[in-house]
Amino acid sequence: MFKKLMARAGIGAAKVDTQLEKLEFQPGEAVDGKVVVQGGEVDQEIDQITVFLMTEALREADDKKIKETVKLDEYRISEAFVIRAKETKEIPFTIEIPIHAPATLNRLPLWFETGLDMPMALDAGDRDYIKVSVHPYTESILEAAERDLGFRLKKVEMEYSKRHGYVQEFEFLPGGEFRGYLDELELIFFLDHQGVRVFMQVDRKARGLGGLFAEALEMDESNIQLYFSKDELEAGASSLAKKLGTAIREHAG
Repeated sequence: MFKKLMARAGIGAAKVDTQLEKLEFQPGEAVDGKVVVQGGEVDQEIDQITVFLMTEALREADDKKIKETVKLDEYRISEAFVIRAKETKEIPFTIEIPIHAPATLNRLPLWFETGLDMPMALDAGDRDYIKVSVHPYTESILEAAERDLGFRLKKVEMEYSKRHGYVQEFEFLPGGEFRGYLDELELIFFLDHQGVRVFMQVDRKARGLGGLFAEALEMDESNIQLYFSKDELEAGASSLAKKLGTAIREHAG
């Protein structure tokens, strides 16, 4: 009885260890691995094993930005079972990195967190950090903005947006023909298997007294929405730059 009480408090309870075949992925890629459950001092019932894809994001509150932990996705790995005392059980799985997963840029942490759901006991957990690259579709548009249109990437942040929820935002400083006309350009990407929807915020540079008033009233910002199909994306960055540049020019004046 004493051992059961201790296990409920997390002492001598079952432990979990998730082992992945690799740690670097692209959005939409399959993840192969296994969950190794090591039994504790007593037999324990496991309601289920769940793997969560987690990250951190900034949220604005009281004019301050606070960092919070965010669940991006979850995967049920097993149904209910009993893990015997000292038993080792291996549960293989294949899950998928969501296509909308953020890239691990600017030290953005991204990890799988595995938990055992055990009745009347503290959950035993395990955390495995991974790296996710920029999706090729997104990379093509970023290349168009930087190489062809002269923008310079300033920062990349995971933030909470009232309009879009948790998003990865790419913020650029203007260069080339847009220097002197824009203060900054912000891009947010929403991918599907047929293309990318891009939300752009164009922040115009204040010029003259009217421009200063517009900036004070936040009327110097324009929100643009573009969709790039799979065919357009596969045509290359130079082709994408024409569409991107045209949309920005219409709102840069």
